[in-house]
Amino acid sequence: MKQFWFAVSVLTGSLVYPSIAPAQPASGALLQQMNSASQTLDYEIAFISISKQGIDSSRYRHVRLGKESLAQLLQMDGPRREIVQRGNEISYFEAGLEPFTLTGDHIVDALPALAFSDYGQLAKYYDFIPVGRARIADRPSEVIRIVARDGTRYSYIVWIDEETKLPLRADLLDRDGETLEQFRVISFVASKQVEQALGGLQKAELPPLLSIPATDKVNFSWEPKWLPAGVAEVSRSRRTLPNLPLPIESRLYSDGLFSFSVNVSTSGSPTSEQFVRQGRRTVHTEIRDGREITVVGELPPSTAKRIADSIVLTRSQ
Repeated sequence: MKQFWFAVSVLTGSLVYPSIAPAQPASGALLQQMNSASQTLDYEIAFISISKQGIDSSRYRHVRLGKESLAQLLQMDGPRREIVQRGNEISYFEAGLEPFTLTGDHIVDALPALAFSDYGQLAKYYDFIPVGRARIADRPSEVIRIVARDGTRYSYIVWIDEETKLPLRADLLDRDGETLEQFRVISFVASKQVEQALGGLQKAELPPLLSIPATDKVNFSWEPKWLPAGVAEVSRSRRTLPNLPLPIESRLYSDGLFSFSVNVSTSGSPTSEQFVRQGRRTVHTEIRDGREITVVGELPPSTAKRIADSIVLTRSQ
């Protein structure tokens, strides 16, 4: 696997040269500037996403029109896949599927999640460590490492363009320092001319907004007694899946950078425990007292297991 990442580095010219950086704003402030630049500037980037599963190439365009964003993500290889944002509506177009629209703040498949995180909030639980300077896409950049203080989550290294403050590269690392995923800009333009390229989207007819049924507030007979520092519950639901007669209860959690869900359902299987990790995503399952507990999300396996082990089950409601 080390050979794979070495080959990728050579292929894309990934020679990082840390150096002694001149006086810079605090790392947290620079990360917050990255957040703002990603959502307010007019720019176009071509980038690759690298994981153990392979390499994908994409083009992302973004402009700000008043208080609303207009953006387009286009997959450059294989079957055409396009995602369009207009304001708070995100429309999906993919070969063989009926187009549809969902509400959202940004296209989640484009820039890495760290580009949209609130670093004032994350500063309570993460360290932002300046690494030095480097050159990415023929641009000088500042390099910062983002590390959870309690050591229960993955970490990031991000390269931020010195002029525009846009993210040019982001490496997701496991706790052993191995690269799980990499976002890497190959070329980009930051200019008002990008608005001309997206002009047709302003009046384009987009697919209808999918209506998602409202869910009633539900109470569960279980809860986790331990969560990583800074993690909070975002939502909860009880739903029945096709071919499964019994409902699944789910809680979604996030710390503003990483997210995961805890799912509990009735099970007739004997006690067991298993986990699978694919890239950033871990699935940890265990059966206890006739219930199946599954933790799914952007967590190291040991953290997912600790959360599952902390689940306290009480009588069913």
